Amino acid sequence: MVPSAAMDAYRAVVDKRDQRAFLPKPLPDESLRRILQAGRMTGSSKNSEPNRLVVVRDRERLRALAGLSRFARWLADAAAVVVIAQTQPHEFDAGRCAQNMMVAAWNDGVSSCPAHVPEPELAKLLGIPGGVFINRVIGFGYVDPGHAAAPPSVARRRLPLDTLVHLAEPLLFRALGPFWTQIWLRARSR
Repeated sequence: MVPSAAMDAYRAVVDKRDQRAFLPKPLPDESLRRILQAGRMTGSSKNSEPNRLVVVRDRERLRALAGLSRFARWLADAAAVVVIAQTQPHEFDAGRCAQNMMVAAWNDGVSSCPAHVPEPELAKLLGIPGGVFINRVIGFGYVDPGHAAAPPSVARRRLPLDTLVHLAEPLLFRALGPFWTQIWLRARSR
């Protein structure tokens, strides 16, 4: 592994926020290439590489895509949309690919957010053939600073780690000590 001063991977993961309001600014080809390369380099189950990346940058097509769902209207303002289509359905591989692209984008100052779009209508719009499975749709663009704050509906703290983490191995409690044992007992009593 080659150390990089450009990005702290942990900070990139925990600081990244989904954004749905973008500036009317195109993504440079090099930024888009890096985002797509991050998706391409994603590991896959049994090295099957099922992910295919369909890129939409044309403004008219972005508006048409946004019109497919009320949950995707914001895609009309994205600089680019990447559709993860798969040669075989594999949710986990698509999720890994999506996250890699979104974190790579964040490193380059580009924001992103997944969207829900009805797959049959999207396939028809983009000419994606039958037998290819649409798995994820992600919008990318530069954050509009006027809309960068989280809306009140999602501006909340995350659940505490001790609420989410449960140790399944009793022998592990002895190795980790009384702190984790207390967390486990507290979580089980809820």
